[in-house]
Amino acid sequence: MARRPLIAANWKMNKTIAEARGFCEQLLPDVEELGPDGAEVVVCPPYLALPLVAQLCEGSDVGVAAQNMYFEDSGAFTGEVSAAMLLDAGADGVVLGHSERRQLFGETDGGLAKKVPAALAAGLLPILCVGESEGERERGETEEVLRRQVEADLAEVADEALGGIVIAYEPIWAIGTGKTATAEQANDASAFIRSLVAARNTEAGDLIRIQYGGSVKPANAAELLGQSDIDGALVGGASLDPEDFAAIVTAA
Repeated sequence: MARRPLIAANWKMNKTIAEARGFCEQLLPDVEELGPDGAEVVVCPPYLALPLVAQLCEGSDVGVAAQNMYFEDSGAFTGEVSAAMLLDAGADGVVLGHSERRQLFGETDGGLAKKVPAALAAGLLPILCVGESEGERERGETEEVLRRQVEADLAEVADEALGGIVIAYEPIWAIGTGKTATAEQANDASAFIRSLVAARNTEAGDLIRIQYGGSVKPANAAELLGQSDIDGALVGGASLDPEDFAAIVTAA
């Protein structure tokens, strides 16, 4: 089954509002040249730049996603942002469970089991990040870690809704380190993730898009994106440069 690749730019805690404007003004013409038959493109700016980026991307083929959200609709949750707030700011989707959120800010699989269905219920595209540490890979625990994360984080999602989720396989040891999983390693892990989804719903296993993330650059994008079970990329550092990010989109 042909799955449209999804290339997402995760800016993390980078770019002021003015810098976000400059990025979009440079990127959008390049993406428009590729036309609707190219990869799906999503930009994930910091919260403060979300409304502007959404406004600039309106009417284009570029979507906008937030980098996190809380699962409650409203309430006494200082510092958190709800799905309704993201929609109001113009977001189409949301990144959930990035390893930096897990490692630095205490994100848990229990919390993600609430966030993913909350995003789906609100009409946001969830991009769920999973991946193992270097030590876990060296101990041969990659599949054990991926199984634990995928099964826990998607536990409250109906089987028939699984195909509408995006999963980003991001080996922690390859994020921001300059190290990259080989194309074979990345594809094997993605195929395993797909098998976990297919075990619950065969059609969803065919439909679900699985991205690779971890030091994706223009130089390695074509090889990674050419793999059978990799359906796009969640791009960190290289997404901060509109030329580099456009080159990755073109490779897809």
